[in-house]
Amino acid sequence: MLCAAVIVMNFSSCGNTAEKTPEITTTTSATTTESQTTVNITSVTEEITAETEKTTTELMTTTTEETTIEETTTEAITTVEETTTAEITTTIAETTAAAVTETTTVTAETTTNVIETTAETTKKPKKTTTETETTTVEETTASETTAKTEKNDTEEKKLSELTTMELVADMGVGINLGNTYESCGDWIAQWGDGTPESYETAWGSPIITKEIIKGYKDAGFGVLRIPVAWSNLMGEDYTISEKYMENVREAVDWALECDLYVIVNLHYDSGWLEKFPTETEECMYKYTRIWTQVSEAFKDYDERLMFESQNEELGWSSVWNPWGGNKGKEESYELANKVNQTFVDIIRSSGGNNPKRHLLIAGYNTNIGYTCDKLFKMPDDPAGRCAVSVHYYTPAVFALLTEDVDWGKNRETWGTEADFQELNKELDMMKKNFVDKGIPVIIGEYGCPNPSEVKDYDSVVLFIKSVCEGIYSRGMCPVLWSVTDGFYSRSTCSMIQPELAEFFDEITE
Repeated sequence: MLCAAVIVMNFSSCGNTAEKTPEITTTTSATTTESQTTVNITSVTEEITAETEKTTTELMTTTTEETTIEETTTEAITTVEETTTAEITTTIAETTAAAVTETTTVTAETTTNVIETTAETTKKPKKTTTETETTTVEETTASETTAKTEKNDTEEKKLSELTTMELVADMGVGINLGNTYESCGDWIAQWGDGTPESYETAWGSPIITKEIIKGYKDAGFGVLRIPVAWSNLMGEDYTISEKYMENVREAVDWALECDLYVIVNLHYDSGWLEKFPTETEECMYKYTRIWTQVSEAFKDYDERLMFESQNEELGWSSVWNPWGGNKGKEESYELANKVNQTFVDIIRSSGGNNPKRHLLIAGYNTNIGYTCDKLFKMPDDPAGRCAVSVHYYTPAVFALLTEDVDWGKNRETWGTEADFQELNKELDMMKKNFVDKGIPVIIGEYGCPNPSEVKDYDSVVLFIKSVCEGIYSRGMCPVLWSVTDGFYSRSTCSMIQPELAEFFDEITE
């Protein structure tokens, strides 16, 4: 920037009339005096006129000089302003050009990097252009506002207003607190100390803590399924032990405090449900007693707590053998449907929040093919808030076995084209028969043995990821079967396999 010095000149008047006026002399002679006075006055007048003209001329000269100075100064200032403006304009233009050049270079480099990154991995879709980066401020602001509005609309919707389909979607992916509260066996009563904790730890679990449950949330899970054997420490008239109820309630409370949905069920429970076909009345009475007490104990819990009618025991090979024709098939399905309807009736007729609680209905043996059979019926529910539960352990020789048995040989690997075709076929069946008809689906269990010398590490990781993603992508909720240190470590409160830790942390984002 240029600087100009402006010179200011001050001018005073060049003439002083008062100082140059001559004195006037008066004589005693009238004539002489008049004559002389006339002469003197004339002379003085001429002198005054001359001085006036001189003074006027000098003043005009001064004015002209001042005007010239002012014009000169104005021109100088104008020159400085024009010069400065030109230089600033030039500088801005040069800077802008440089910035545009740099931006173009960065944009080109970004585009190249994005394309290269996309070629390296197909795990997630990547942008191949920088259109988003060049979006105007107005468009970006509008997009962000719309996204925030949609998010706020979802967040502001009351939990009680969610449909079961919306609630299941909000669960994301889940995990089981397996081999803990459903541990059972006469030997526990014989060798244990008679406390709920003796059952809780009988199958290898440590005492459950809030830190363990919080770890599930931190790992990316949205729902915790808690299998329970309610017969443990049960009293007369099938009265659930108050201490046992409180032990389960503690885990439920911790899970809810950690912002997890919770599913509480009636699990295998030492196998008493196998007697349903032959001791129907007594078994139904016990079943009714259990759910009457459980529903009363949790009646004031909100919709984040879901009850599940049963595990895998609704379906009896003693009545219908799937490998031996159709004899007894209708009777077996009819009994399973009756148990599920009784479950809904019990919960809906109880108090608190239960008349509108979301319920999970166990499929026939929780087998996908059997549950998709036309003989399986969803119960009538006045609240219209029921989802269906099935399990996925296919193929069983990989997902269940760790050694050879009479009906199959242990399989160490998974991931062939036939494996994926089978997976997609089964999941598509559930989507077609339930999800597409407005019935939410929760795959309450899926999994396989841990990686070991009898199970290939990469195959186990691939199986878990593929099944979970296949379920989730079809609008269903996958719940991983996990026991103590099975995929999730209850000592470190974190996932064991790094690949699965990353997967579960990212799948619902």
